Amino acid sequence: MAIERGGRFLLVLRANPPAQHMYAFPGGRVDPDEALEDAALRELEEETGLRATNARPFASFDLGADDPGGGSHFFLTVFLADDPGGEPVAQDDAREVGWFTSDEIRALSTPPSMIACIDMLAEGRDRPR
Repeated sequence: MAIERGGRFLLVLRANPPAQHMYAFPGGRVDPDEALEDAALRELEEETGLRATNARPFASFDLGADDPGGGSHFFLTVFLADDPGGEPVAQDDAREVGWFTSDEIRALSTPPSMIACIDMLAEGRDRPR
């Protein structure tokens, strides 16, 4: 879930795989029979304590298999949401949480999809409100 506040984006430092020890937007797996938007909002709240509104799809990525046997295949959908206000607190899979500028994000350890999203946001494709 991409949320912007004053030119900074909310990121979490992942405590668990995938993307362990990397910074990324809050998010996670979809539960059975759960809508993508609902999963994004739930994961945001679980990882940061924030309850966002107006979630809308922004970008999707085919990340392929995460094991040599092809047992899992990941598709990543990033949503934008309005800033809910309040202060995020690292919880659940988030070891740390913070607000970062685009330049700061480029210097962090992140999954490639994170930089692709930041590039699209910098191009003005859409902006979180």
